[in-house]
Amino acid sequence: MGSLRGISVAIFVVQALLASVTLVSAQGSTNGSRWQTLSGKAPSVIAHGGFSGIFADSSFGAYSLALLTSPPDVILWCDVQLTRDGAGICFPDLKLDNNSDVAIVYKNRQKTYLVNGVSTKGWFSIDFTLRELGNVILSQGVYSRTNKFDGNNYPIMTVQDTYAQLNPPRFWLNIQHDAFYTQHNLSMRSFVLSITRNRNVTIDYISSPEVAFLQNIAPSFRRSATNLVFRFLGQNDVEPSTNQTYGSLLKNITFIKTFAFGIIVPKSYIWPVDKDLYLLPSTSLVLDAHKEGLEVFASDFYNDVPFSFNYSYDPVAEYLQFIDNGEFSVDGMISDFPITPSAAIDCFAHLGRNASKQVDLLVISSNGASGDYPGCTDVAYSTAIQDGVDVIDCPVQMTMDGTPICLSSINLIDSTTVAQSEFSNLTTTIPQIMSGSGIFTFNLSWSGIKTLTPIIASPQSQYKLFRNPRFKNAGKFLTLSEFLTMASNASSLQGVLISIENAPFLLEQGFAITDAVLDALSKAGYGNKTDQKVMIQSSSSSVLMKFKSQTNYDLVYKVDEDIGGAQSSTIDDIKRFASAVVISKDSVFPETSAFITSATNVVPRLKAANLSVYVQTFSNEFTSQAWDFFSDPTVEINSFYLGGGINGVITDFPKTSNRYRRNRCLNRGNQIPGYMSPVQPGSLYQLITAPYLPPAEAPNPFLTEADVNEPPLPPVAAKAPSTSSNGTALAPTSPNGQPKVAASAIMQLLTVFLAISLLF
Repeated sequence: MGSLRGISVAIFVVQALLASVTLVSAQGSTNGSRWQTLSGKAPSVIAHGGFSGIFADSSFGAYSLALLTSPPDVILWCDVQLTRDGAGICFPDLKLDNNSDVAIVYKNRQKTYLVNGVSTKGWFSIDFTLRELGNVILSQGVYSRTNKFDGNNYPIMTVQDTYAQLNPPRFWLNIQHDAFYTQHNLSMRSFVLSITRNRNVTIDYISSPEVAFLQNIAPSFRRSATNLVFRFLGQNDVEPSTNQTYGSLLKNITFIKTFAFGIIVPKSYIWPVDKDLYLLPSTSLVLDAHKEGLEVFASDFYNDVPFSFNYSYDPVAEYLQFIDNGEFSVDGMISDFPITPSAAIDCFAHLGRNASKQVDLLVISSNGASGDYPGCTDVAYSTAIQDGVDVIDCPVQMTMDGTPICLSSINLIDSTTVAQSEFSNLTTTIPQIMSGSGIFTFNLSWSGIKTLTPIIASPQSQYKLFRNPRFKNAGKFLTLSEFLTMASNASSLQGVLISIENAPFLLEQGFAITDAVLDALSKAGYGNKTDQKVMIQSSSSSVLMKFKSQTNYDLVYKVDEDIGGAQSSTIDDIKRFASAVVISKDSVFPETSAFITSATNVVPRLKAANLSVYVQTFSNEFTSQAWDFFSDPTVEINSFYLGGGINGVITDFPKTSNRYRRNRCLNRGNQIPGYMSPVQPGSLYQLITAPYLPPAEAPNPFLTEADVNEPPLPPVAAKAPSTSSNGTALAPTSPNGQPKVAASAIMQLLTVFLAISLLF
């Protein structure tokens, strides 16, 4: 059915995807630890409808991508539905309208049926012949995922077509609604027995949530290589043939063993969470099932659906919780994003805390471990150190009494409760620093700032993705001296990064920020310290020139806007005062509507000039990443390192980056598996058909000498009055009479640009 269209689409998709991923023909798990699965072998990866997190579920594109990004023994999952003429198709739901254009093609064919006793309206497979469904194309059924590939006209495929065209290593048929089809005089049993007797199709697993169906077919498979698996639904849902809840059936595992080889359970059956989405202790389900000789397959794994806060939005961490916890391992995981469990199993499981680094990638914190705790607090910094960061950072701000402190923003509203405090009346507007009003650190003394409560940053909160709410106000702020003392006592650190912004403004207001930093470093012993390096970062060349003239510290120039390239003369200028450069992710891989369109030459040109390149900011939330990275921060980091050639990452989740550089798949030379290969820029974008292409965006500008060159820093002025008569803080203008655009304002615009607002 639809074979000509299917084949033409297949050729196009496979050619495009082969360009984006390296396929290794025989690469299984190589770790030496014995798995705590029932068989003692590595857990299986089950691709739910293929790579349905990107392409339409059960489409050729989804199945193809799953094969290219998974181990060679991956299992392709097919939800079987029956047509009016008894043909079996791979389709994710009993109703067709959510995952196809059937409602457009046959707009008057909607029906209402009872499904498990519930009146359900829609377009059902039982109302269409296989020939009629040849006019229907698949579409992405999860509306929070991109629909940009729906124009590829993926046809609905029969079970036979799916097997013949994909030739999967292993094949899984899920029979979700046998009772419904029986009520309408269609026999799922007959179809299953027919397909398993077909010499051209090998079925490795058959699952169903209906006890009667599995009991009915079990005698036919007692001497077969096909394994029967009972699927548990929600604990309070009722199994139709026994009229018992699935929670009740779970208490009688011995009964399940009489007709099934294994069980599928939602992941919450194994690792439940409380009402606030924090993990509770694991249940004994896996161990109990293994004692009865039943394999356990965990379901409901999605990279793009929020899970427990314990995982810090890191899907690899979640998979490892199910396969590498020291007590048990599930036997397989069913995922819409099979690349992630593939890497978790083969590359990250059983590494241990002392695994050696496989690649030279510098991990620099962004306000400490600010993805887990309020930024620039003692707990954020200590967590970053514990998580294996190389360099912890301190964005230096000045208080009214001249104390240098570590704070993510000069505006206290961004990271504290100052707006709800006794200092809320100190709001001012300073265009030289930022657009809009704020309450600035230099408006309060250090003793006043210490009374404020920290607030965790949640940059993806517009998508309802909040960070660690249980600890959203944890920790205390530090002075620069306290920060340096903490760093000096951490033997695992390679160094510290001190960030200085708004220096000209602060100097003209009487705050000697550069001298304060130099004094704090000297008193902390960093003038003579050799075991930890000092990195001074700024988007102001005049700041770095001052430090170059007085110290031997490593100087890092921060490019505070997205760039598409840099003039040779500009790079030469940067080399005069810096040994490293910080650029944005978009300056490496430009995006359009969250799709990578190309790669710039910024990184290779800077590295050719012997400048190290660090990229910011790497976050774990899937909405912070391009679609190309499959909602997996590890895929993103890997692509920037192996594909982009960067020297280091600046991240608010240093644990993820530190674990990445220790994974065993990075030391295999040309045998790096597909799930650890970098994505090719534009490989997904080229699969978007013309009607779905997003509007073209203007290319990022080149970095010029004018962007870099600055006059020397002004001398420290006498302290100016804190506010003018109209309540706006006084601030000097630049030599041409116009206020200079502040770096903080540019960063705000950058954050908006990178947000995936169009597609979510």
